[in-house]
Amino acid sequence: MAEEKKKSRGSTWLRETRGELKKVTWPNRELVMKNTGTVLLCSLLIGACIWIFDFAATNLVKMILAVFGG
Repeated sequence: MAEEKKKSRGSTWLRETRGELKKVTWPNRELVMKNTGTVLLCSLLIGACIWIFDFAATNLVKMILAVFGG
């Protein structure tokens, strides 16, 4: 009896999942390429900002240590 419940639960889940996937509107190739480019560009810009901040902070700490003899 318990195995029948587990089996029917699994098949119900699979049937419902398949039904939901039929409702999905998948993007076309052009939209995927555009969104990928946007993500890559934003990632590069954020990475550059972090690199610049890190470079400035490192130099500031070195300058403070040089002034106070650290």
